[in-house]
Amino acid sequence: MNNRNEIDIREVSKRSGLPSSTLRFYEDKGLIKSCGRRGITRIFKTMVVEQLSLICLGRYAGFSLDEIRAMFTVNGNPAIDRDQLLQRADELEKTIRRLEAMCDGLRHVANCPEENQLECPNFQNLIKKATKLQQKEERKHKRR
Repeated sequence: MNNRNEIDIREVSKRSGLPSSTLRFYEDKGLIKSCGRRGITRIFKTMVVEQLSLICLGRYAGFSLDEIRAMFTVNGNPAIDRDQLLQRADELEKTIRRLEAMCDGLRHVANCPEENQLECPNFQNLIKKATKLQQKEERKHKRR
């Protein structure tokens, strides 16, 4: 079984930068698939390293493992829903705008000339926005 298209779990870990425990977890979740064993060592096709890169990218973009699993065919080839990617990009843009506004507000409060920040109208506005966002998040989580 010394096929050049196959590598053991240690080599996959080395090439991907992921610990073996993560690789086993991903295999248990159906994200990757070993092609056999050499003794007690799992063996994978070399293409698993590219799959793992896509999985890492998906995680970084905020996709759940279930969403990522759905982005692969049974044989491990990508089958990515472009509309889903566009939707995620839109969500990320909203998050970026919200975080930039929060950052600007925090910088203003940090440099505010008011002795008591609670007397600053901009800080009051920031508090109101944060409260509304928190309430919105709580409602969203209750619906799940």
